[in-house]
Amino acid sequence: MSAVAQPPWHAHEDAAAHRSRPRDTAEEKDRLRRQVRARRAHRSMRRRAEAADRLAEVVLTIPEVAAAGCVSVYASRPGEPGTGPLIAALAARGVRLLVPVLGTGLQRDWAEYAGADDMRERAPGRPPEPSGAPLGSAALGEADVVLVPALAVDARGGRLGQGGGWYDRVLAHVRPGAPVIALVHEDEILAEVPREAHDVPVTALATPDGWRHVETPDAPQA
Repeated sequence: MSAVAQPPWHAHEDAAAHRSRPRDTAEEKDRLRRQVRARRAHRSMRRRAEAADRLAEVVLTIPEVAAAGCVSVYASRPGEPGTGPLIAALAARGVRLLVPVLGTGLQRDWAEYAGADDMRERAPGRPPEPSGAPLGSAALGEADVVLVPALAVDARGGRLGQGGGWYDRVLAHVRPGAPVIALVHEDEILAEVPREAHDVPVTALATPDGWRHVETPDAPQA
């Protein structure tokens, strides 16, 4: 457990009533995505930069990150919790960084980070990527820690992604025991995130205000 103040869980509505009523999980996910994206769009550049600096400080206090020799980390898009300062700090420590890249046929892959000057936008609207050769999806198994984006998380490790399901597929390559840590804003910690059978839970989360391990992640109900 971190010495950094731990963020509380936020309930945007009564969780028991929320679970008891019939629902279309896909529609509920889409509704939550729209809400989170709208909130993110209203954050100023100054607030985003300040949050990115604080997030880097928090993540570096996580013992598994501090001890890691290889970390998988994504280059953040505008509105996401910023990872620029975190990437720079990890690279300065000599940590090997694996960053998602666009592979053949729009498939996702991994490449090794070689410095800020090497990062390039390969397609409009996409985050910057390293220019090095793709390493294959199995390269994720070399990471001691996997840092993943999320729109929301809950206390049991439920993660709301962007909707493409890419991270849920590639997380099958994570080495057993390696922590999977979602990076979110404080107000994106929910009482419950809608779950489907293919959703892969995370083991911890970090915000600009603190970090914590989640409760024992559940397997989603089929």
